[in-house]
Amino acid sequence: MTKQQANWSPYDNNGGSCVAIAGADYCVIAADTRMSSGYNILTREYSKICKLADKAVMASSGFQADVNALQKHLAARHLTYQHQHNKQMSCPAMAQLLSNTLYYKRFFPYYAFNVLGGLDSEGKGCVFTYDAVGSYERVGYSSQGSGSTLIMPFLDNQLKSPSPLLFPALDAVTPLSESEAVDLVKTVFASATERDIYTGDKLEIVVLNAGGIHREYMELRKD
Repeated sequence: MTKQQANWSPYDNNGGSCVAIAGADYCVIAADTRMSSGYNILTREYSKICKLADKAVMASSGFQADVNALQKHLAARHLTYQHQHNKQMSCPAMAQLLSNTLYYKRFFPYYAFNVLGGLDSEGKGCVFTYDAVGSYERVGYSSQGSGSTLIMPFLDNQLKSPSPLLFPALDAVTPLSESEAVDLVKTVFASATERDIYTGDKLEIVVLNAGGIHREYMELRKD
């Protein structure tokens, strides 16, 4: 008779999907509000989007306990930065801080898959995409989470980002207007919800532009 033992893991994957699209003068960050564990829906009203600074917003999927710990750590680091420099952190600076924070935990990582969006010092939209141990890249659009394998091909087809190998480097921002980008995000989530059981219930969309931050919501499938 084979010996059986209970396997315990410090991690869980609570599912959900995140998307960010950078434009010439705006950035759209969106995520669904379903939080699951296995075949159970724990809540239908969980926001995966966190405002880190006036011009930097992070959306995270993965293990939401680790995401919550990561958000608290970044908030504390940002508060220290504001006291020392008397200003808010820029989005590219926050991107580097997030990378460093994930990397120093690389031997027991935050099980969080993040996409950071905002505006850079020139007012252009910027999106940074991450793996769990801090490797990151500035892109025109990105997706993370359980539905990302369904969403990224759709975005690639619609937006066709220039190759990072081109020289001189081309601007990664997308050619869409703000309203077109929001409509595209709604379309990709409606599509992903049909096939991914961990994505659904409600879509939260955050738009950053020169006028500030505004949110909107769209209902998704609840089954």
